[in-house]
Amino acid sequence: MNSASTTTMSGRNDAAVVGVKPMSPWLGAEITGVDASQPIDAERFAAIRRAWLEHLVIVLRKQTLDEDQQVRFAEGFGPLIKGRNVGPPYSPTNNTVLYISNVLENGELIGAHPDGEMEFHTDQAHQEKPSAATMLYAIDVPKKGGETLFVNAYHAYETLPAELKARIDGRRAINAYDHNDGDRRGNFLREGIPRATHPMVRTHRETGRKVLYVNRLMTAAIEGMDPKESDDILMTLFAHLERPEFVYAHSWRAGDLVLWDNRCTLHARNDFDASERRLLRRIAMAGETPL
Repeated sequence: MNSASTTTMSGRNDAAVVGVKPMSPWLGAEITGVDASQPIDAERFAAIRRAWLEHLVIVLRKQTLDEDQQVRFAEGFGPLIKGRNVGPPYSPTNNTVLYISNVLENGELIGAHPDGEMEFHTDQAHQEKPSAATMLYAIDVPKKGGETLFVNAYHAYETLPAELKARIDGRRAINAYDHNDGDRRGNFLREGIPRATHPMVRTHRETGRKVLYVNRLMTAAIEGMDPKESDDILMTLFAHLERPEFVYAHSWRAGDLVLWDNRCTLHARNDFDASERRLLRRIAMAGETPL
C-alpha cells in the first residue's frame, strides 16, 4: 500500500474526517488536516486513533506545540508514564515530559540519549509493563542523520518460517537494560540490572494480532534454553526483524509529531553529527503486562 488511503481496518472511511497518507508498504502514515495544538472533537480523534492502530506509526507535520498542548494530545491515547522526578532530562514542571537532546545548559545536558546510534528496541521491554506507545515532537534536528527507523513486528512474525515459529511458540525471553552501559547490547544479566520476562510472541490487546516481541538492544536470552541455542535463535530473529526492506526510516523535520505503537513496532536511531543541535520532546503512554 503506497498511495493515499483513508479506509480503516474496520472498513470505515475517514476521508471526511482526517487525511491518512501511507508512508511505506509496511507501516507509517502521515495524518493531514489536524492541528494537535487545538482541542480535537471525538469523531476526528477516533479517526486518528484508528489510523494509528492500522499504520502503527503516525506523523503529523508542521505542528507548533508547547508542553501542555502535547500532553493534552497524548492523553487521548492512554494514561501517561511519569518519571521519578522533575528536572533534566524531564521537564522542570511536568514529569510526564522527557527531553531527548544533546544540548548543554550551564555545562549540563538537558536531555537523555544525547548522541550516537541506538539499536532496534521496544521501549521499556525490560519492565514488567512496557510502554504502550511513545510520542516524539521535534523542536531542533540536525541537517543530516538522526533518522528514526521503524519495523512492523506483526509482519515480522507473519513472515517467519513455520519451523522457527514452532521453536518459539510458548517461549519466554529475558529482557534487560543497563542504562549506564550505553545504548547497545552488553552484559545484560549482571546483578542489579533491571529485567523482565515476556512472551516471545505477544498478542496485541486491541487488534488481536500476534507480534514478534524480541529486540536486539534488550532481549538477553530465551528462558530455560541452552545458551548457544538461545543465542542462535535470537540472532536469527533479530536479523529477520531488521531486514532493510521492512524498515521505514523517518527523516525528522522541525515541527514533526510522531506517535508509534510500542506493542507492535521496534525502532532504532541512526547516528548524526554531535556538533549539531538536536532537541525532541518525548511522552510515553503506560502499557500492560504482555500476553
